[in-house]
Amino acid sequence: MKKDPRELLNAFMGGLQDVGQTNGEQVNAFMNLLGAAYKPGQLDTKVKELISVAIGVYNRCEYCIVFHAYKALEAGATREEIMEAAMVSVAFGGGPAMAYSATLLKDSIDEFEKDFK
Repeated sequence: MKKDPRELLNAFMGGLQDVGQTNGEQVNAFMNLLGAAYKPGQLDTKVKELISVAIGVYNRCEYCIVFHAYKALEAGATREEIMEAAMVSVAFGGGPAMAYSATLLKDSIDEFEKDFK
């Protein structure tokens, strides 16, 4: 069954808000860690998001794939850069990583790319 990338992204973001209502300290700590990890340093945010796309594909985390595809596009990554990062994960993850790259990741780029044009 084909997944809707925007629906997955919204479910993830909404879920974080909901969990934050009961577990605010932990959600805030997680968000602070993300903020620190993705802050530009020796690597810029775009490169960090491309790494995250590859890790998400490798781990077959649907929410990670859609979130980091969105964030990579937001950071200025191109479709070609995102797919190239995913192909690195395929070198490690084989068929399952290719399956997620050819479906959910491609669909996520198709859906979110227009948000940043």
